[in-house]
Amino acid sequence: MLAWRRFIVTAAFVAAVVAVIILNARATGSSASASETIHLSEVAQASGIDFVHQSPRLDSKVAHIAAHIAALGACVSVADVNNDGWPDLYFTSSRFGTSNALYINQKDGTFRDVAAEAGVGGGTLNRAGEGVSMGAVWGDYDNDGNEDLLVYKWGYPQLLHNRGLGHFEDVTAQSGLRTWMNSNGAVWFDFDRDGLLDLYITGYFRSDIDFWHLTTTRIMQQSWEFASNGGKNLLFKNLGKGHFKDVTDSMGVGSTRWTLAAAAADFNDDGWPDLYLANDYGPEELFLNREGKRFELARAGLEDDSKSGMAVALGDVYNRGEHDVFVTNISEKGFLFQGNNLRLNFLKELGKFNEVATGVVADAGWAWGAQFGDLNNDGLLDLFVANGFISADSTRSYWYGMSKIAGAQGNIFEDAKNWPPIGTASLSGYERSRVLLNRGQAGFVDVAQEAGVTDLLDGRGVAMADLFNNGLLDVVVANEKGRALLYRNIANPSHWVELKLVGTRSNRSAIGAEVTAEIGPGRQRQVVDGGSGFCSQNDRRLHFGLGDQRLGRVTIRWPSGTEQVLNGLAIDQLHVITEPPR
Repeated sequence: MLAWRRFIVTAAFVAAVVAVIILNARATGSSASASETIHLSEVAQASGIDFVHQSPRLDSKVAHIAAHIAALGACVSVADVNNDGWPDLYFTSSRFGTSNALYINQKDGTFRDVAAEAGVGGGTLNRAGEGVSMGAVWGDYDNDGNEDLLVYKWGYPQLLHNRGLGHFEDVTAQSGLRTWMNSNGAVWFDFDRDGLLDLYITGYFRSDIDFWHLTTTRIMQQSWEFASNGGKNLLFKNLGKGHFKDVTDSMGVGSTRWTLAAAAADFNDDGWPDLYLANDYGPEELFLNREGKRFELARAGLEDDSKSGMAVALGDVYNRGEHDVFVTNISEKGFLFQGNNLRLNFLKELGKFNEVATGVVADAGWAWGAQFGDLNNDGLLDLFVANGFISADSTRSYWYGMSKIAGAQGNIFEDAKNWPPIGTASLSGYERSRVLLNRGQAGFVDVAQEAGVTDLLDGRGVAMADLFNNGLLDVVVANEKGRALLYRNIANPSHWVELKLVGTRSNRSAIGAEVTAEIGPGRQRQVVDGGSGFCSQNDRRLHFGLGDQRLGRVTIRWPSGTEQVLNGLAIDQLHVITEPPR
């Protein structure tokens, strides 16, 4: 009886809080009727971006399902590489002999690929014996004012030190990071708040697997719902002077649950950055940071919700000053409906997240990368979701073959040799991306068609950045075995403000800084992140749309613990904020 009474009280509390949240979101976004929708124009080729991703070719022992195993590696990440105030773009390719691309922003609406001359192209990154690129994240690990690059791989991850003047040096050997992994994600964050960026690299397939010299075909998951035989995630502590130490076991974050994406933020407001993981073939995981001394796997309403987590996107969905979480999953009409997760953060009140995804938010197809961003500057965060797995022969579907192997025992489907050949079949192919407009009380609505997002490529990484420095967030999509897309935002202008943070006592990149802006009656919270979504990283300049709402106080909580309050910030411009001394 007591348990039922507690359940009823909890449900009533959640319902009441959600009602207040929705009313608050309605008030915040209600005055933005002039920017009721979103308009994007695809301009990649016109802007000089002609990158095409190449998937890896694997050992012939798994050739019959190589299209499934190797359908990863299309990444996009954003950083101001040359410190000129304009965001640049980095794309990864995943085949031996192919080159990654570093597109420098030319400030005139075009980009130029300088990867080869800068030393971050294909020469030392995608070659036999070293592995192939699966993604990349930027962070100034030595606080010298230049953004450095970590490329995670199926193979040895590589750390490329930005020497300035457009040149990078491979410092992996001396850094302590040369450990073979089959990784599809990484995130920079300062877990112990010592002012130096630490690194968390996720493991997907086991680290004893070399995909070009397989000694066994027992490489797949042992469960579709609670698999724990994936690669081990690793946490590297930054010791300074370019050296890192593996502290995974002592810190308790060595998950082996087939992690595809990770994000770091202070989810429970205790001042320390936590880790949120999206895991394939199982439940998501939240590791709470206990004052930089250890992490603790939280029971936060995630542990029994087993799906196929692909991306972790953070956003304050209803402007209540919390980090909510969107995780993409798989849905295919007639075969499987897992549904994406939109989890409202009630950790302080209830010790858990509350799942609220419905309609277009829950059903986006075989969803991969996703990011929150205010695409129409109305004060509410919208959501872009990239979809599609394998687009091949549209008249043949592999879903039946998948269904047969999924119905077998774990010891059967764990061995790749038992999987039915894919051949030329598609698997949730030719799916369009979703552009979900946040309307507050009215919920999200898919406006992709009217927004101009109609491509049917197999999307993977998604990043958002104000690429043209005009106060509008643009969207970049990296596509598997396809060309990169740049959706330039041409929405009707509304008011906005942007902040670029520079750490002093904190890490120079200000990764982990928490910023809360009072927008009308609400308050929107964002974090400077070191990687989010799926194999992607956004512009670390934080963008707040305002509509015609008043901008109130802006509060910055720096990773060092310093709190800074800014009043009277001018709108419709970028502010560079340097961390104050003690």
